[in-house]
Amino acid sequence: MSDSPIILPHILAGLAAITAGFVALFAPKGKAIHRKSGMVFVCAMIVMATAGAAMAAMKFHINFQKVNTIAGLFTVYLVVTALLTVRRRSAPGRLDVAAMLFALGVGLFSIWIGLDAMNRPNPRWFPGVPATIFGGVALLSAYGDLRMIRAGGLRGVRRITRHLWRMCFGLFIATGSFFLGQAKVFPDDLRIFPLLSVPVVLVLLAIAYWVVRVRFAKAMPLASG
Repeated sequence: MSDSPIILPHILAGLAAITAGFVALFAPKGKAIHRKSGMVFVCAMIVMATAGAAMAAMKFHINFQKVNTIAGLFTVYLVVTALLTVRRRSAPGRLDVAAMLFALGVGLFSIWIGLDAMNRPNPRWFPGVPATIFGGVALLSAYGDLRMIRAGGLRGVRRITRHLWRMCFGLFIATGSFFLGQAKVFPDDLRIFPLLSVPVVLVLLAIAYWVVRVRFAKAMPLASG
């Protein structure tokens, strides 16, 4: 089965997601431009990640494509739960339990793939190391879901922190997949690792900046999508 019909929506949605994501990242939080670009980011990420997971699933027998499949689905989980965090008007319910179980399954499966790759006669760092790290993030996400469910929801700083890091990590996956994972599509003159890694590093720095700012600031406008 050819994945060609899916490639174009995947690429276009990815470009839209990265553009909208950076606008939302640096726009004043709580303002109209942040909310609108955030919604474009979420919708584009769902299309991009779903299409990417579908293409990878067609080659699921290959280990790194297994990682790509679950990475795509986990990315959808991240942006959807990030959006629900600030849009929810009721206590956590069955959807949150399902999301937690999904993240738990993704985490365990990713770590299993990673350990399997690294414990073979010819150990391979890829997908071994990335899969193990990715699995750890998924397990931490599931634990965060459990804490939220047991608390009956999140408020204040914890609520904003959950929203920000999940949105930012989704953007990190998108930028990493495009600028590093698809480096071959760039002209030779631009195919320089330090240069292509700049957007990815910017997202990582933004995650650290916003988490620290929110955790230690006395007040901050609500970032709602």
